[in-house]
Amino acid sequence: MADRALRGTSIGSKSLETEDGVVFADRIEATYVVPLTGETFTVPFSSEAEPPAVWESKTGQQALLQGASKPKDEKPSKPQRTHWDMLLERRSLEELQVLLDEQLKMLHEGRLREGVHYRRR
Repeated sequence: MADRALRGTSIGSKSLETEDGVVFADRIEATYVVPLTGETFTVPFSSEAEPPAVWESKTGQQALLQGASKPKDEKPSKPQRTHWDMLLERRSLEELQVLLDEQLKMLHEGRLREGVHYRRR
């Protein structure tokens, strides 16, 4: 009982279980290289899994599996739509200018209050 007492240990950071009789899965380490910077890193995989040819590094750049070439069947990605793009789908620049002028006029006249959203109906 004394060897399993919780006194002196920090609960949650240490396990009291042993690794006796545990059979660990076979692993391989795949090495990836970022072509632009030359950064290399390894990622562990199960020996039964096939490592992907492309992996994202911690810096957010695309890294290639060492010894592999970049896959050619990559889908072209759509450009990300911004708030401005979606706004322009709903209103024209002229409409937006009218709304801006109305809001600025109300602001200068002191008719806008903090926390209140005004909408023309």
